[in-house]
This record gives sequence, structure tokens and C-alpha cells, in this order.
Amino acid sequence: MNVISPEVSPADDSLQRLEQLADISQRLLERAKALGATQAEVSCSDERGLDVNVRLGEVETVESTRDRGIAVTVYFGQRKGSASTADLRESSLESTVAQACAIARHTEDDEAAGLAEAALMARQFPDLDGWHPWELSADAALDLALACEAAGREADTRISNSDGASAATAQSLSVYANSHGFIGRERSSHHSIGCALIAGQGDGMQRDGWYSSALAREDLDDAASIGRRAAERTVARLEPRSMTTAQMPVLYSPEVARSLIGHLLGAVSGGALYRRASFLLDSVGTRLFPAWFGIEELPLLRRGLRSAAFDGDGVATRNSALIRDGVLERYILGSYSARKLGLPTTANAGGVHNLKVTANADDLVSIARQMGNGLLVTELMGQGVNSVTGDYSRGAGGFRVENGEISYPVDGITIAGNLKEMFASIEAVGADIDTRSHVHTGSILVGRMTVAGND
Repeated sequence: MNVISPEVSPADDSLQRLEQLADISQRLLERAKALGATQAEVSCSDERGLDVNVRLGEVETVESTRDRGIAVTVYFGQRKGSASTADLRESSLESTVAQACAIARHTEDDEAAGLAEAALMARQFPDLDGWHPWELSADAALDLALACEAAGREADTRISNSDGASAATAQSLSVYANSHGFIGRERSSHHSIGCALIAGQGDGMQRDGWYSSALAREDLDDAASIGRRAAERTVARLEPRSMTTAQMPVLYSPEVARSLIGHLLGAVSGGALYRRASFLLDSVGTRLFPAWFGIEELPLLRRGLRSAAFDGDGVATRNSALIRDGVLERYILGSYSARKLGLPTTANAGGVHNLKVTANADDLVSIARQMGNGLLVTELMGQGVNSVTGDYSRGAGGFRVENGEISYPVDGITIAGNLKEMFASIEAVGADIDTRSHVHTGSILVGRMTVAGND
């Protein structure tokens, strides 16, 4: 059984709702078996949220959401069928199972289809501290968003307009169960406050912003400080210049550095690999990064944004290295992609969990000083990455770095390279981690890229 801490407020009915979802999942599994399925799995979710948006001191939207979903997958040997519903009436649930079974009977055999092995199912369910519901009223949420925007607009006289501010809170309950007898329950919460501002006039206007997000209310930045940070970032972009095309070092700020890790994840994920659509085919055991570089997956991290005791197949998660001493240790596989590749699952059905990137430097300012002359990238645009070849070309904005100092803003530029070469030429990773993502990385310095400007 999945043990969840009973320390909840009297108004918190999440445990009762979880048990309702668990009961539904068991009934659906029994029904699938009665209809002849050799295996079955059920995913149930119950989500609630509040999201408000303001602009120029006026309310724009207030949205309260409540969503439920039930998804059933059945297997008749190696034939698979799936169906889903949001209707919890018994007749609808029975119809959903029947539809899944009917689909399975008309599909072709898939040698990789089926549940993950029973021996791999999670049996320990530690409290990962991901449940921190916030009883935030619409009025209180609006006050936060208004305070955030007001602080930003008042922070600098060059702020001429606003793209708005928001505050949001969400709760998610989920149950995954399968015919191995596995049942896993999860509760998670997520909260955010953000603001986007405009500075300058006419053709010289610039836009930027900032936000804070966390699982627990107490981990959010103060609303006014978020607005002031948004203002600082926005006015810093005024009067940008272009650049002369050249080869130079490129420093990615923490909020965009994680995109580099994202390209790695896409290339070593099972779906891309078994489709032969990755520039990192057959790369396990290959050195991709400098010898000091590492990435560790930490699915059991307390209060981690992607912490979980089991993956989307019910397989037990564990801490493990993705990159060690610069070498790719493994791929990212769920049970289906693992079978397609003839490899064991890595408990990544549904994606990666929390990732920690090894740091070998201090912060962005110190890395810029180390870099000397180059480009600091704070914004990326476009999707110019070829997943098959690793060729990389993206629009960018940021700041010119001269003699180790961040000198002036630049835009209208393109940065280009090849991801394999970029990974190998990483010179520094900062300790200035952006905690708003499950990918914990600081600034990343790539030693050499092509920077194309208009000058």
C-alpha cells in the first residue's frame, strides 16, 4: 500500500478523493479481466486550480478549474487498446472498459506491448513532501497579481506598459494501478506568481519579465520582488545593438541553460532512439562532455518538482547517474521503449524526474569574468535544432561581454553550432541554479559557437 502522511488540514479531503480514485481503478481492472483482458492498467486523475490575470491594474481573467480523467489500457496478449472518460457514472466506466477491449481485439500484435515486469513494481512509497495545498481565494490571488504588477511598473520610470501579471495555484491527485496488483497514489501541488513588462517607446520598446514557481507557498518569492525583478530585466534590454558575425564563447544564463540539457534528454530518450531519429544513437559508454561534467537523476528528492516513487508504468524509481565523468551512462527508457531496444527499463515512463547538473564554477558574473569576451544569452527563439544531426541554430538575445564585464544588450542575432561539439566544449557550469525547473542547472559556458549578427 502507498502510505501518505495523514497530516492534512481538516478542510483537506484529498485522501478521501484518492481512495475514491483507487476504488474506481480496482473496479475497472476487475471489469477488464472479466472481459478477457490478459493484462490491464488504469490511470486516474483529479485536478483543481485557480488562475488569475491582471493588466494595468485591472482584472483580465479569473479561472477556476476542476478536471477529472480516467484512462484504461487493456492487453489481449500483445494487442493493446485504450479508452478514456471524465464521467464517473458506473455505466460510463463500464463502457470505457468495453471500448478499450473492442479496440484491442482489432489491433495488430506489438511485440513490445504489455505491462512492465511485476518484479519491478515499486513497493516503498516515501513521503516526498510534494503536497502543499494553498487555500487561495480569487480576491487574494488578484491582490498578489496586482501587487506584483504595481511594484514592477513603479520600479523604473522607463517602464511604459505591461503585458500583465498572474497568480496561480493547482492541486493534482493521481492513481496508477495495474493487474500485477500494483496501486500507486500521488498528491502534488504547484503555485506561481509572474509578471511581464514593457519599457521604452515606439520601435525602441523591449519586453521581459520574471516569475516564481514552487510546490509550497512559502517557497515562492515575494510578489513585489518578482515585479521589481521583471522591471530590472526589462529596462536592461533597452537600446540593444547587433553584433558582427564571429566565433566566440557563449554563456547561457540559468533560465535558458536548461534548454541545452533538454536537447540531450530528447536525444537519449527511447522514442527517438528506436525511431532512429537521434544524433546520439549507440552512444552509451561514449564521452559526450568534459571529464568533470555529470548529471544525476534524483527521483526521490524531497520537495522536488518531479519527485516520484514510481514511473508511469509503476516501476520503482531510484537515484542514478545519466552522465558520469562526462560519459553517457544510460538512455531514458520506459518499459515499452526498453523492449523496442532490447534493454532494461530505466523507470522513466512519462519522462525524467529531478536532474542535478554538476557545477564547477560560482555564478554568472564570475563565469563572465572567466570568459573575457563573448556573448551572454538570456533569451532563445525558434526551434532550429535537428534531432537527427544535432545541428543547432536559434535566434537569441542577451548581452555582449567585454573584458569580463557585461557591457550592453544585443538582439537580432543567431547562435549556431552542433550539439555534440557544444556538449564537448562546455567549460563551466555555475552554482547559480534556477530552481523553477526539475532540471537543476546554473549558467553554462560553451567555449566556442558561431554568433551571427547584422553588422
